[in-house]
Amino acid sequence: MSKLFVARDSRVAARSLDGEMMIMSGRDSTLFTLNRTATLLWQAADGVTPLDEIVERRICVEFEVDPSVALQDAESLARELANHEILQVSKEPILQKSAGASR
Repeated sequence: MSKLFVARDSRVAARSLDGEMMIMSGRDSTLFTLNRTATLLWQAADGVTPLDEIVERRICVEFEVDPSVALQDAESLARELANHEILQVSKEPILQKSAGASR
């Protein structure tokens, strides 16, 4: 299985509230509330750390969960959030453009 990389989309507004993230989609202003597990994924989504490492080092350490089940759930969540343009998902590292960078 190939590795997946996830990165936060720069077009969203996000705030932490009691360990959970409130995220507003830049696409359609839909508001999402991420639970603690999804918040760990969101916070670790730097574009260069593979999803399996995020699951192993962050989610499995915080919660007692089988790594293979956690990875499967994390992949589903990442793809769902990507459908809402909240996360980016790629089979290669995702290099974020700095603010003000031109195309």
